[in-house]
This record gives sequence, C-alpha cells and structure tokens, in this order.
Amino acid sequence: MKKVWAILRTALLALLVAFVFKTYLFASYIVDGKSMEPTLYDGNLLMVNKIVYDWQSIDRADVIVFHANEEEDYVKRVIGLPGDHVAMEDDMLQINREAVAEPYLNVLRPNDGAVFTKEFTLESITGESAIPEGHLFVMGDNRRDSLDSRSFGLVSIEQVVGKVDVRYWPFSQVALQF
Repeated sequence: MKKVWAILRTALLALLVAFVFKTYLFASYIVDGKSMEPTLYDGNLLMVNKIVYDWQSIDRADVIVFHANEEEDYVKRVIGLPGDHVAMEDDMLQINREAVAEPYLNVLRPNDGAVFTKEFTLESITGESAIPEGHLFVMGDNRRDSLDSRSFGLVSIEQVVGKVDVRYWPFSQVALQF
C-alpha cells in the first residue's frame, strides 16, 4: 500500500508541475506555413517561453509568437521596436536610417538577381513615421512569402505570447534560440 501511495503521489506531483509549466511558463507551438523558412519550417514544434519578457525587454531579431487574431497565433521575427523608423531600401533593412545586417537571411537569399525584400517605409504601411510605444514591427524570414507587418501592420506588445527558445521537432533540427 505504501508503494502504491508513493507512486500515486509522484504521479500527482508530476502532473501538477507539468500543469504549472504548460499554463504559466512555456507553451508548445506548431509552425504552420513557410513564412519563417529557413529558420523554421512548416510542422516544426517549438517551445515558447511565456515569462521571459516579464524580466527582460523584447529585442530586435527575437523570434516571437503572438496572437494574430482570436483563432491564430503567428511566429515572426521582431524587426522594429517602439520609437524605431523602419524602411527597406535597395534590399537592405534600415532602422533609424542606418543599415542593419540580417545574417539569419544569408542562407535564404537567392542569387537569382531578383529583389529579396521589396522596398517600403513604415509610413507607407502604417501612416506612422515611427513605431508607437507598445507596438512592434515583425517580419517573416521568407520575405518573398510572408504575411507580416507589411500586410497587417504593427503588433501590440500585449499580443505577444512569448519568445521562441527551442525547436524540438523534428529531432534532426533541434535548436536553441534563433
């Protein structure tokens, strides 16, 4: 009887810990679509850290998950932060009128002579000259095939679920941080 009680107690404790982790600390997410290739692929399973932004600020280039609407969550890369002026000129990202390297795009950029990311300014998309407080500008890494802030505008920081910390499936693509 003592052995059964010990096993039951251990199982209940494990379930409680799993519930706390899943509810408050981490979320599992399945990538749906090609907008983040080659960083993330359709069907990848991700672990999203839901509490990291309680202790630190969202940084440019973080890969985040956010509520796009009531039914869908999107995974995108943070490009612009509050106060930033964002533009794309000659296929080069400009933040506050300075060129910003995007090394995570190097493996995706085709050598086909075509523009990888079409030119835009924040003002042409949102009517704002700078990203307002409490908002982010996000883009997918697959710039030719991504539904992102160029299409739907700015993302409220309140919509952010968390930061993608781990890709855990498939095992051949396990990776920490992006």
